[in-house]
Amino acid sequence: MSLCQIAVIVGSLRKDSFNRRLANAIVKLAPPEFTFRQVQIGNLPLYNQDDDANQVEAVKRLKADIAAAHGLIFVTAEYNRSIPGVLKNAIDHASRPYGQSAWTGKPAGVLGVSPGAMGTALAQQHLRNVLAALDMPTLGLPEVFIQAKETLFDKAGDIGADSSEFLQAWMDRYVAWVKLHAA
Repeated sequence: MSLCQIAVIVGSLRKDSFNRRLANAIVKLAPPEFTFRQVQIGNLPLYNQDDDANQVEAVKRLKADIAAAHGLIFVTAEYNRSIPGVLKNAIDHASRPYGQSAWTGKPAGVLGVSPGAMGTALAQQHLRNVLAALDMPTLGLPEVFIQAKETLFDKAGDIGADSSEFLQAWMDRYVAWVKLHAA
């Protein structure tokens, strides 16, 4: 695989969210043949099946971004022990109309960070259930349930020394996963 494009979807709209910071930092651990693009999901209307025949430009752009990617990374927050509504809305839009899902067969990685001790464990489990229904091969291990601590990021915004070995191992496994499934 000479160049591999990965779409990154952050399940948080807040500009300086922990998960956006994680998304920006984790991609720096990938090999140079992997490139990353954050897909914007905040401007999508609420999903309404009545609109399937006439999708708005923001939905068409989302589907095109996913179609162009060799794989996806979902970096999700946890709201009320599940995935944020904005993330579920984006997933629903790109899976429709029925039979025209942009997600099918795309290898995925899931991770997240939260101030709570369990990280985003419950949100990630819900997201994995949704991705399975979309026929997306999803990396199972290592699971990444990160509690936000001061040392997670260094002063430059990169992964801090305390977490770098673990997250590098996750990225290495993710890269191998994409190479296995995107071929």
